[in-house]
Amino acid sequence: MKINDVHSLMNSEIKIQSKADIENSKDLLEACKQFEAIFLNMMLQQMRSTVGTGGLTEKSQAREIFESMKDEKMTEEMAIDGGGIGLAKQLYQQLSNR
Repeated sequence: MKINDVHSLMNSEIKIQSKADIENSKDLLEACKQFEAIFLNMMLQQMRSTVGTGGLTEKSQAREIFESMKDEKMTEEMAIDGGGIGLAKQLYQQLSNR
């Protein structure tokens, strides 16, 4: 095996590793964003539990399901599409050792 062959083999291995690193980093960032969405959803549930039962509509199971689904969608949009509160970014930096 010639030196040029070894060099080209090493370059191809480095490219494969960097593609895998990029894919892993995208997966890690996505997981961090999903974690932030779950955290925000739990926070909203706790906040909602402190609010009194009075209001325009009665407290019912249907209303609880609707509010739960609305909160879940809203927190997903906040964390994944809207940038969230910065928790995903901090988690990503900590877990990726950057």
